[in-house]
Amino acid sequence: MKLVYTILISCLALIACNPQPEIDNATMLDGNQINDLSLTQPSKYLVSEYIANPTTAQKDTPVIIAAHGYSATTFEWDELRDRANLKKTFYVSQVLLGGHGRDYADFKAATWENWQEAIKTEYQKLTTKGFKNIYLAGSSTGAPLLVEMISSGYFNAFTIKPKGFFLIDPIVVSSNKTLTLVGLVGPVLGYTTSILETGEAGKWYVYRPQESLKQLMALIDLTRKNLEKGIVLPTGSKLKIYKSKIDATADPVSAPMLYKGLKTNDGKNVEIEMYDSDLHVFTRLRGRIGVIAKDTQNQTAAFSDMELQVKL
Repeated sequence: MKLVYTILISCLALIACNPQPEIDNATMLDGNQINDLSLTQPSKYLVSEYIANPTTAQKDTPVIIAAHGYSATTFEWDELRDRANLKKTFYVSQVLLGGHGRDYADFKAATWENWQEAIKTEYQKLTTKGFKNIYLAGSSTGAPLLVEMISSGYFNAFTIKPKGFFLIDPIVVSSNKTLTLVGLVGPVLGYTTSILETGEAGKWYVYRPQESLKQLMALIDLTRKNLEKGIVLPTGSKLKIYKSKIDATADPVSAPMLYKGLKTNDGKNVEIEMYDSDLHVFTRLRGRIGVIAKDTQNQTAAFSDMELQVKL
């Protein structure tokens, strides 16, 4: 195995190119011209911002704090927010993970704790304003960020505990096994490149710096260790996992690992539902090409279930 690593490093050293990516500022999120809109228009994304002085009825209305995945933006949850605006029975607060939605340098410098801070800040603001029915949803990397908040006892300090958690295609084990080698090959490559579809341009990072990939690996490693020890949800909280059966990013084994490692405060199992999908974060269809009827049906089913859960 040591010989394989040596050969791998030698090959990567030969093909490694520019240590700095070639960024098109006009079209890429990585550049200095395109930022996530929540940074300049927070009142359109955060419930704590657009409801400055909530009424009693508003405080009783369920709020879902929605956290996106690694290298993504609030765009990942736009469709759930649109549904909430249409239904008017719950709110969606789209948080932008720390270090995300800005330029490449900010993304490169942020730790997973920085990513998580935005979720904590919105939860604190909503509880301070008196919202009573708060749920948290995490897609992809947003899920282990939430699980870490649970395992660290973050919510213990709050009188108002989360009513529930929704994990969409959570990543505990990566489908891309080379991620485990990021500590070894990362310094050689400097960054990896992702291919975006036309409708995704400016919404995801094209370049993923090795520093941020190391943070991702550290987070999912920590999550696995905590799940092995066992994690108990806050008092009165429930949790449901929604997972694609085929996923090129988050290995489907992530779902049963979470199911096995998580328990409610009264010792019950959490819920899990597998979907006949090969999309990562199957609830996000906007910006994708080749969306078929089954994809729309899956999204509708998951959103309908989440809406039902917050009404229970």
